[in-house]
Amino acid sequence: MRAFRSSVILAILLLSPLAAQAEDSVTPVPEPDGYREDNYRSPVPASLAGATVVDADGLHRLMQTQPIIVIDVLPQPPRPDKLPKETLWRPPARHNIPGSVWLANTGYGALSLEVDNYFRRALERLTFGDKARMLAFYCEANCWMSWNAAKRALSYGYRHVYWFPGGVHDWTKAGFPTLSAQPVPMQ
Repeated sequence: MRAFRSSVILAILLLSPLAAQAEDSVTPVPEPDGYREDNYRSPVPASLAGATVVDADGLHRLMQTQPIIVIDVLPQPPRPDKLPKETLWRPPARHNIPGSVWLANTGYGALSLEVDNYFRRALERLTFGDKARMLAFYCEANCWMSWNAAKRALSYGYRHVYWFPGGVHDWTKAGFPTLSAQPVPMQ
């Protein structure tokens, strides 16, 4: 038993530098030139040119002290194709940051003209046409959709864009509450 315990301790001591080395060698994700159009749920860059990156505490502090508009861009799950029309279907519940607005489906890399117009009009309504208003975008952790939406808002001319890459996951992990949400209807 003692020899086994010694072997385990020796193995841990020998392997721990390799684990630390592997952890240190994680390659940062570069910002693409355009929008991310696939593999949306994967590691994201640490930055977004033109935007300010915030964590949960930073976003919470901004929400307490600044007139910031917080926007969830997570897609709304569609009704399953094979579900019979007479079957009642309710999409899964979405819990988001209290006070935020859910502009579903606006974080894809390529938007249809209809969704692009919806996103533009919604931002114009939320900001009263003031492109200097502060906007913060989020969805889930390791989700490119919030990165895409924030980048798109910058392309529309919004000047104070914040990106919260940790999304709802990091928000709740930091101990902040969430509320059940419904997306803003397409108009």
